[in-house]
Amino acid sequence: MNSAVIIGGVAAVASTSSFVPQAYKIIRTRDTSAISSGMYLVTVAAFALWTAYGALLGEWPLIASNGISLILSAFILTMKLLPPPAKERLADALDPAKNA
Repeated sequence: MNSAVIIGGVAAVASTSSFVPQAYKIIRTRDTSAISSGMYLVTVAAFALWTAYGALLGEWPLIASNGISLILSAFILTMKLLPPPAKERLADALDPAKNA
């Protein structure tokens, strides 16, 4: 395995996993007040385009990393845009502490 593949793999894991702490914090606190809707709209659109680009090229690393990032960033955007009662219901359903 060459260094470009290793660096690309590490970069994909790092960029994809970077959304996990934010998503987890939202589930635990239900607070999205400091999150920019505009920034996440652009982010979701970018990941959708990168995923489509990867699909057109048949490149599974692009599809997988950007597809996972798309799901996580779309979740964060959805939580930002949901009305409070719906946000509470969704977070309650996903909160491991509430479901233990």
